[in-house]
Amino acid sequence: MKDVEVEVISYENIKPSSPTPTHLRYYELSFLDQIFPRMYIPFLFFYTENDAYSKISTDPGKSFSSVLKQSLSNVLTRYYPLAGHIKDNLTVDCNDEGVLYREARVKCELSDIVTNQNPAEFKKFLPCDIDGTHNFACAVQANYFTCGGIAIAACISHKIADGTSFIMFMKSWAATARGDSDIYPQFQASTLFPPTNTLSGFQPENNMIKERLVLKRFVFSSASIVALREKYGESPGLESPIHPSRVEALSVFLWSRYVAATQANFGPKKPNMVIFAVNLRTRMDPPLPRNSFGNIFRPATVLLSSEERNGLVGKVRATIRKIDNEYVKKLQDHAQHLNFLEEASAKVMKEDVVPFSFSSWCRLPMYEVDFGWGNPVWIGLVSMPFKNVVIFIDTKSGDGIEVWVNLKEEDMAKFESDTELLAYASITTLNA
Repeated sequence: MKDVEVEVISYENIKPSSPTPTHLRYYELSFLDQIFPRMYIPFLFFYTENDAYSKISTDPGKSFSSVLKQSLSNVLTRYYPLAGHIKDNLTVDCNDEGVLYREARVKCELSDIVTNQNPAEFKKFLPCDIDGTHNFACAVQANYFTCGGIAIAACISHKIADGTSFIMFMKSWAATARGDSDIYPQFQASTLFPPTNTLSGFQPENNMIKERLVLKRFVFSSASIVALREKYGESPGLESPIHPSRVEALSVFLWSRYVAATQANFGPKKPNMVIFAVNLRTRMDPPLPRNSFGNIFRPATVLLSSEERNGLVGKVRATIRKIDNEYVKKLQDHAQHLNFLEEASAKVMKEDVVPFSFSSWCRLPMYEVDFGWGNPVWIGLVSMPFKNVVIFIDTKSGDGIEVWVNLKEEDMAKFESDTELLAYASITTLNA
């Protein structure tokens, strides 16, 4: 695919449609917010032209721009921290500064992007760099293609929101554009996980790297996933056979192929720190509502030898099960958790261990973000400043899984050429 030309044609701050009350002026970060680096979660939602679309484009009282901006202004009255300024590692100043909002003209058709995907080019569709050097909590860019298609790129600071919160906000914004009220967020994270005045030397940004990273997308069909679940089913000698979930089977497979491609016969063997992002909302007693806003997840961590092959699913499942209500209670002990984070970070920084992280966005209603002109035809990602990261997203049909893998350039060259990986995964492009 040739370089994409994107011209920014306007930018402004979209403020809440009504002022944030004085008593809500300062939004307190939770402890879990504090220990996350200041960077942005970036996603792109691609929409093709359709009949509903045409009604908006021909309505003299409406335009895509006005629908998006007015609904964003309205929804920010409920999500008021997103219109604020991240003041420090303690608070967001909810001063109604607004969300950075840009519009851009893309000099190609949407199908050129979707059918010839190049995630490196997707950064041109974003409203800002994702490294977190800005202080605004949220930014949006509406990209208009020559064919009439639209890509809405949204960036939310990971300092105040996780993936569940991100999609909740996007669904609420889209519902507001359609004239529905949809979801109201609950801001209780700082009550559940009170902040600390000091991180005792722990620097959340230490694991963000400046090396050249490459993001690639691999698609696993339902048939491939069934085959991998059978491959990693564990039953010999077990009273209760283990039947891996889709994500468990894919995680073990992808890690094993990464090890085979990048670590076998390459220097001394190092232990691998395999990390799984776990949503805490459903693991608390009582469970938190799904509309609880904030960074309400923690990593489950297991150390694996690069030579391990057997019992992997069982080890992964046992590690994730440890993230329970008792674990959540221990998070109240800031010092103990900070010591764990510092030790883990130091091992990664010294390269004593090889980190490999998984985050599943499967089952999140990403393809239900409908602004009134239908669901997105596709959802894209950009490379983030962390190496060895895998993100799972359901395909639009829901039966397969798109796997986005972020690796160092030299590691990706080996990984994407792995014959066993390619026996199960497809790198074919989408039809738009």
